[in-house]
Amino acid sequence: MIGYLVKKTTSLLILLVLVSLVVFSVLFVLPGDPAQIILGINASPETLAALRTRLGLDQPFLVQYGQWLGSLIRGSGGHSITYDVPVAALIGSRLAVTAPLAFMAMGIAAVLALPLGIFAARHQNRPQDAAVMVGTQLGLAIPEFWLGILLMLLFSVHWGIFSAGGFPGWSENFWGSLKALFLPALALGLIRAAILARLIRSSMLEVLREDYVRTARAKGLRERTVVYGHALKNALIPVLTIFGLQMGQLLAGAIIIENVFTLPGLGRLVFQAIGQRDLPVVRDVVVFMAAGVVIVNFLVDLSYAGVDPRIRLER
Repeated sequence: MIGYLVKKTTSLLILLVLVSLVVFSVLFVLPGDPAQIILGINASPETLAALRTRLGLDQPFLVQYGQWLGSLIRGSGGHSITYDVPVAALIGSRLAVTAPLAFMAMGIAAVLALPLGIFAARHQNRPQDAAVMVGTQLGLAIPEFWLGILLMLLFSVHWGIFSAGGFPGWSENFWGSLKALFLPALALGLIRAAILARLIRSSMLEVLREDYVRTARAKGLRERTVVYGHALKNALIPVLTIFGLQMGQLLAGAIIIENVFTLPGLGRLVFQAIGQRDLPVVRDVVVFMAAGVVIVNFLVDLSYAGVDPRIRLER
């Protein structure tokens, strides 16, 4: 198990360094002068040169990359041009919205997808199975932003149960903030539940045909014990892969939904930073998003070992 952890951790660190190098390289070659953006088009050449020197923009590529990577390791990051605050502080404040939104959405998806997928697998080729498949197909076809607008019209405009957008802040109104996240989390969760339910169904059907499942049934075990005690655990491995990918994507920021519901999350932050050409924010947030996806997939790899002990013994 220790060897497995060392191998996965080493791969994680190498991948994070490569991601940071790619992101920094892409933004380094983009046209535009950050110093010109800060000082405006009327700034004198001497003032621009002084600011470039202070920001380290006159240094070679490797020097700038090393300084920036060091600041990331120390947890400080760059400095926002637009907001005039450290990018780390911006990420921390926006993550307080995006992270709960992601966990709520994936919680809704898991609660809906698991019983629906198992129910469809246990009633294969029956009307119950067809109903689940039709419902999940609709979930796959509906864009999440359109579903969010429909939920807003229904629960906010017509019924007035939830607000139509905005976020009051956890310290100001905890329950109000929780309610503000429910509709966007529901829109995100329903779409992902459709994907997971279909995957759980197909994975369960494959496992239920295995010899050990037939043996368990031949021993006279109850169907509930066979499904939940024997088949489900082995059927979860491919499901965990997709679940981890979806969780990583949501932690990286649900840009469209955050803009629909005007939530001050990571996705909206990077969207605004691109429009304002705030390159330090774009660079640090993109790296943070990519690192979040990589780390979530690393945790999913570790969860494989918990679900299937054979993975821990692989050389």
